Amino acid sequence: MSDIIRRDPRAEWIARNRLHPLHAAMQPVQHSWMGPNGVVRKNVHGVGFIGPNGIKRIDRSGAQQGGAAKRTAAVAVQLPLHQITTPAFYINVVPDMVGGRLSSHDRDLLGLARQLAGSDGAVLAVVFGEHKESAFDSAGVDRLLVLEGPVFEGYSPEQRVQGLRAVDNQFNPRHWLLPDSRSGGAELGRRFAASIQERPATRVWQVKDQTCIGRAGAGQQDLARSLPRMILAAAECADPVSDTRHEVLPVELSTALARSLPRIEDLGAVAVDPGAIPMAEAEFIFSGGNGVKDWDLFHQTAAALGATEGASRVAVDDGFMARDRQVGASGIWVTARVYVAVGISGAIQHLQGIGACDKVVAINLDPGCDMIKRADLSVIGESAAILQALITAVETYRNGAKRDAA
Repeated sequence: MSDIIRRDPRAEWIARNRLHPLHAAMQPVQHSWMGPNGVVRKNVHGVGFIGPNGIKRIDRSGAQQGGAAKRTAAVAVQLPLHQITTPAFYINVVPDMVGGRLSSHDRDLLGLARQLAGSDGAVLAVVFGEHKESAFDSAGVDRLLVLEGPVFEGYSPEQRVQGLRAVDNQFNPRHWLLPDSRSGGAELGRRFAASIQERPATRVWQVKDQTCIGRAGAGQQDLARSLPRMILAAAECADPVSDTRHEVLPVELSTALARSLPRIEDLGAVAVDPGAIPMAEAEFIFSGGNGVKDWDLFHQTAAALGATEGASRVAVDDGFMARDRQVGASGIWVTARVYVAVGISGAIQHLQGIGACDKVVAINLDPGCDMIKRADLSVIGESAAILQALITAVETYRNGAKRDAA
């Protein structure tokens, strides 16, 4: 084989084209980045490779950094499996599981739990109700306890505290970790701490040498104290697990839980006008652009789907939507779980604004536009015909559900 390094023009072009599906795979590993709270985070495992025995190796020869000619598509690497047959102790974590999945805050919390567990302890995740998460192994969970049943549905803090007390009696963990968040972890953690007569450390952002540091004074000061048994941690409290897989062995409670009589009754979710939901908080956004010709049909489709309406800058400038509905770098950055783009070609400012969306669906006539390249699901065709078919499908589904219920 010749030692001459040959250029790959196509690989270099993909590395420059931020809209290409393989663009991220062609980039060098990111070693440091700034989190949402301004904390610079470093990936100490970014340089190197997994050896045949599952050990992380660092390549100092420079062979891995030979330029764009050696960049290839990302290859799935089987991380080493971390197993704990008989745990010396447990570190219990109660993630928020917003939408049935681990959030970035939950993953930071599991990373902190992994640090506290060390090589002898096991991280036990306690999850209430059904979930959709399939990556507990890569998040650092050694044991998984799912507490299901109608008693845990909706807003049920008293029943959940009773469940956590049963878990505490059975496993006797060394530490309890809950996210200090508005999604339920802050309230549940304080209720549980009062129930077991513990004084929790709140808004913790760093744990080191049996000492934890939490935010105080409206976030302007730090408060250090000895590491307690109950920890309510803030976002970015630790780096998430990234270099190991874990067993995620299911465990169960040895005793049945009795139903407590709640003093607060949950009457279920209240219907909210999707148009009243702020764009930055909406989870389902139906956005229109220059390709939408029938805006009345667009509004009907959004109402049938129960989605929050959005628009591109062109549609806003043309007067079809209000300015507070504009999505993009020059409008509002959105973090929806589902983002449907109808007739939007995908300008770079718009793509920046939807960069944090989980799933993107594109409806467009041009199969080569940038939005189609960004989308997870694409529908090529005339928007009016597709929207009408979508309304018919939704009505048929709902009518069938009503007949089944009757």
